[in-house]
Parts: sequence; C-alpha cells; structure tokens
Amino acid sequence: MRLCRLWLQDFRCYDTADVAFDEGCTVITGANGQGKTSLLEAVAWVATGRSFRGVADAALVASGHDEAIVRAEIVEADRTMLVEAALRAIGRNRVMVNKQAVTRRRDYADHLRVTVFSPDDLALVKGGPSGRRDYLDELLEASGTRFASVRSDFDRVLRQRNALLRGGVRDAEARTTLEVLDDRLVDRGGELVRGRLRLVERLTPGIADAYESLAGVTPGMAMRYEAEWSEGTLEPERLEEVDGLLRGALESLRRREIERGVTLVGPHRDDWRLVLNGLDARTHASQGEQRTLALALRLAGHRLVASIIGSDPVLLLDDVFSELDPDRAAALVWHLPATQTLLTTAGVVPPGIDIEQHLAVEAGRVTAAA
Repeated sequence: MRLCRLWLQDFRCYDTADVAFDEGCTVITGANGQGKTSLLEAVAWVATGRSFRGVADAALVASGHDEAIVRAEIVEADRTMLVEAALRAIGRNRVMVNKQAVTRRRDYADHLRVTVFSPDDLALVKGGPSGRRDYLDELLEASGTRFASVRSDFDRVLRQRNALLRGGVRDAEARTTLEVLDDRLVDRGGELVRGRLRLVERLTPGIADAYESLAGVTPGMAMRYEAEWSEGTLEPERLEEVDGLLRGALESLRRREIERGVTLVGPHRDDWRLVLNGLDARTHASQGEQRTLALALRLAGHRLVASIIGSDPVLLLDDVFSELDPDRAAALVWHLPATQTLLTTAGVVPPGIDIEQHLAVEAGRVTAAA
C-alpha cells in the first residue's frame, strides 16, 4: 500500500494543502515550526484515527475554525481508496471511505498502515508505562484490525465502571451493574492482555536483533510484562490463567475500588519493562543505549507488522536524525526498509538516503524544492 495524495483544509497551520507523493522517499525540509510534523501527523491520523503527538482531535483544528478536513488517496495493488475525515473542534468526527460513511475506526484503519519514528520515541524507554502500553496496543491494531475493537471495547467498559464507582455502589441495582461490568472487563481486558503477551513473545527477538544491528553489540535483553493483579511478571505460558487472575483480583480489591472510586485492576495499569544487561533500561541505561533501544523498538515493530500483513507500512520519519550521532544515523539509514518513506528534517539529509522527491514547507505551504 502507498499514499498517493493528501489534501488538507484548516488542519493545524494549513489553510489548504494538496500534496502528491512519489513511491520512494520524499524528503520534506523547512525551518522548525513551519508545518513539517503536522503534515506527517495528518498522514498518521488517516492510518490510526489519532494524533501520534498524543493530542485530542480538537487540537488539530486550526484556530477559529469548527472543523479540519483531511482527505487521502491510497493505492494497494489494483485498488484505489479515498479516505475523507472531518475532524470537529466540538462533537463527533465524520469519516467516509470511498464516499461511504463509517463510524468505527477499524473500518478504515486497515486501508493505510504507518510506522512513525520521532524524537519523542525516547519516552518509550525513559517515560512511564502508558507509552509502552500504547506502543504494544498500536502494534496489535496494525497487525490485525480486530484489536482496534478489543481496545475500544475495553476503554468503554473502563469508563463505565469508573463512572459507576465514582457515583457510589450503594444499592442492589448498582452492585448488579458492577458485576456485569466486571464480566465485561475480564472478557475484554483478558483478550487485550493475551494479545500483548503473544506480541511481546514475537517481538523480543526482533528488538534484540535490531538493537545489535544499530549498536554493533549484542545486548543482554529481556522484556517483562508486569501486572499488579497477577502478583508479578506474566509470561506467555500463563495465557490461560489471565481471566482467572483478573477476576480474582477484582473480587479481592472490590472494597478498595469502591472506597477510592476508581478501577484498580486491568491492563490499563500494566507495565512492559525493558531490561538491558539485567538492569531496567528506564533508570540504568545510558542516553545512547536508551536512544538505540527506542529505535530498535520502532524497527522491530515495523518488521513484525510487515511480516504479518504481507507488506511494509509507510515510514514516517519526523526529524529523527537530529538527535542521533553520525554512527547511529548511518546505521538507521542502512537498516531502513525499502518502502514508501516521508522524512522531515530542518537540517541536512543524512548520507545514504535515496531521495525520490523533495518538498519544502514554509508557513503551512508545501512546494516542490530544487
């Protein structure tokens, strides 16, 4: 699959934009703050239904406007698809695929898949558990659209359960509702945890290989999926125990949850701990090791998704080389997959990048560069 064309209206700093993309590597240059990242953000929204910068859709709408329009033409084999989205500052978004309205993200998310590299990826290693959970869940969704539904269903149950707990569980009707929500949390939460565990098992060797190829050294690497409700590390061999462990923890912590008014059990509180040479990479790895590990996570995730779906996702490289030393930049260039690539930079393009198209961005305007 590849992105052929992108149209924007009132998206971030863009009044209007109409950009055609070549099949190979498109380099997008310009000073900071001119709209390079916003261009990639729009492409990623078409693929995932959310901003890779972690902001709400309302923040994507240009100031003073009610909605932003994103349209993308995508080609896969002999099929051409048009995805059109109106992102609302207030209210629900509207999305159409080939002029047919869709209401669920999984109905359009498989038309375009992307892998995003950005300087913020360092937070995958240095940051808190939520970023690592999102990394796993986004890979699950990219690998199979059914997990978009699983994740959405779990998030909905979690919101409903938290609302009930905040309001107080004071009568028989509320207790019955809580029991129903417990069943749903175990069902959807258990499915999500099992998906994560299977993914971690497949992903770990690929991360180690990618790290070695980037750093030139073989790491002592381990990945630990930790859940308080399971009393320690969850291994893939314990897949059949997940539902029982979740239910047991819900029962034992029910009184505390009611007192605190929040759900304390479930995959929304889990951590995927990254270990280098026996030590937690978040607190003990050097800055260089952490940055290499972050790159390895993205490379390994891309390769795994490509092997599952049978084609490479589009690469979105958002100013990623600005934070790398020459050796790591050269290693990343060498190991980038040969697929459609959109690369932004405010500086010099690293040696080894085969540029097929060169665009320049200034104040929200995209033009062909010399």
